[in-house]
Amino acid sequence: MELGLVGLGKMGGNMRERIRRAGHTVIGYDRNADLADVHSLQELVEKLKGPKVVWVMVPAGGATQSTIDELAELLEPGDVVVDGGNSRWTDDEKHAEELAAKGIGFVDCGVSGGVWGLENGYALMYGGSAEDVAKVQPIFDALKPEGDFGSVHAGKVGAGHFAKMVHNGIEYAMMQAYAEGWELLEKVDSVTDVREVFRSWQEGTVIRSWLLDLAVNALDEDEHLDKLRGYAQDSGEGRWTVEAAIDNAVPLPAITASLFARFASRQEDSPQMKMIAALRNQFGGHAVEKK
Repeated sequence: MELGLVGLGKMGGNMRERIRRAGHTVIGYDRNADLADVHSLQELVEKLKGPKVVWVMVPAGGATQSTIDELAELLEPGDVVVDGGNSRWTDDEKHAEELAAKGIGFVDCGVSGGVWGLENGYALMYGGSAEDVAKVQPIFDALKPEGDFGSVHAGKVGAGHFAKMVHNGIEYAMMQAYAEGWELLEKVDSVTDVREVFRSWQEGTVIRSWLLDLAVNALDEDEHLDKLRGYAQDSGEGRWTVEAAIDNAVPLPAITASLFARFASRQEDSPQMKMIAALRNQFGGHAVEKK
């Protein structure tokens, strides 16, 4: 099938390549002309055959809103817009309503896979009507990992981004646990090779995971993380997860504490946050602050 893809950064560019490898046609647009296949959203839409599907991969908030506003004027009834960025689920409901007024469908899709997704595939969580999802399904199938899992129609509009938000909240807590354990091991005199302790956990233990593998990668590159400053950003989903927990009276002590730990990292050079920063760089290519 044909797909219009808006936003060709770290995620979008690799997604374009994976979809093309699956045999589909992707017409990509980005404000960086060096990355783009066309020069404008209008040109992108004109090159697609109907019913048209346009996937948006731009930053949440104003950039996503302005892109969807422009697409609403260019697309026709029966076309579909997919928001694959990290938008808040409440924005999805607003976007769906705005597009529905013009007969245009909307699907929200949480995408996980970071810089590794091109080769490994992307875990996808999407929300929307069965009719709209069906129009996008070949692209979901191209992006997902091989096998039976890694892709889910999570529910109605907003469900995809809500599921991805909770996924990221869990990720915060898991990363924090590894970071705290690493700092404690580094602190004591009796443990003389912390990196190899972490490596030994990669097989046969109940805490083995891809995050643990990435922690070992980071320690192989910088054994004591001496080159990093203990400062870790949060991308928004952790805050939204805690806010949703408050709204629904669901206790999330581990996730909440991991979010607050990131806030603390901005006040001092935290050893734990060196590991958090290293892990975010490993799986997502997020920037780190060097000493």
